[in-house]
Amino acid sequence: MIKTYGVVLIGCGHIGEQHIQEIYDKHEATIIATVDTNEKIAKSFASRFEAESYGTDYRPYLKDPRVEIVIIATYTDTHFAILRDCLLHGKHVICEKPIATNLDDAREFVRLVKESHCKVSVSHVLRYNRSYRKIKEMIDAGEIGELRMVRMNQSHHAGEEGHPWDRFIRLMQDCPPLIDCGVHYADVIQWFAESPIVAVSGISSKVDEDAPCDNYQVMLMELANGCRGYYEVGWSNNISSNNDKDFIGTKGHITLTMAQNRTDGINDKDRICVYYGDERKPDVIMDYDSVYKDMYGQYLNLIDMIENDAEGVVPIDAVYTSFRTVVLAYEAIKQGKRILIPDEHELLENV
Repeated sequence: MIKTYGVVLIGCGHIGEQHIQEIYDKHEATIIATVDTNEKIAKSFASRFEAESYGTDYRPYLKDPRVEIVIIATYTDTHFAILRDCLLHGKHVICEKPIATNLDDAREFVRLVKESHCKVSVSHVLRYNRSYRKIKEMIDAGEIGELRMVRMNQSHHAGEEGHPWDRFIRLMQDCPPLIDCGVHYADVIQWFAESPIVAVSGISSKVDEDAPCDNYQVMLMELANGCRGYYEVGWSNNISSNNDKDFIGTKGHITLTMAQNRTDGINDKDRICVYYGDERKPDVIMDYDSVYKDMYGQYLNLIDMIENDAEGVVPIDAVYTSFRTVVLAYEAIKQGKRILIPDEHELLENV
């Protein structure tokens, strides 16, 4: 019989809603409580998602033995402190990215995870995305030869559904878009290339006067195996929305168009296209069923980690190296120079 886990959601905002709506009606979860500093929102979530209670302080729920899993979906500056409290009380955790606002807290976050008997899953959701996993399989199979270049763009125009400008302003008070979203794509390029990032540089600009920091960045990444890549990101009233992904090898390239970005009238499937350099080999175009942010998949993976003592889909070392990459990239941008990153083994010896 499948075990049902007691769950508390901390943070009833945009991303918290995405987490809880994927699990609240599943057998594997019983929502014990929804927590937010805004009591009205916490109460609304409790009603919508059939939670037993709600509150503005998560700490009393950590003393409840029925609570086994905590989902941390708060702003970045609170992630580390809440994780520490959860692990002290023996709770398993799903934590939103980024794991911290600085490298010292990130190192401590990883140390706590490694030393705890509890399981922790950080929301690098692209690792659960079926389209990304399919592309990874094709690259591993040599479909496009050796991966040499990765081009990634993910920009949001303020005012889109779920992306009001005031939400972006609050997010940028903790960290710039490059750090907040860039952890996904620093992870993707290292995952696909199976090689660490060894140097970073980039450019940055403030394109909205009321933005609390530069709100447009481009990060350039150099990998140990010769692969190169860039990631472009912007949150702005003045930037168009983009979500373009292109993986280029020595024998061809693969493009990914997410379902919500398609312009051909098909908006329920992703499109994966494989174009070959050899004109004798026909191109491959496939429509692919996927969930952009598979929160339920992440939840099930955490359960597998708990019940089978598994490492999980996203190793905590990969979480750390991705975070360190974007932090150093932002520092490189501010200093106007290229920064070298120690190799992965040397880097992790100090964590």
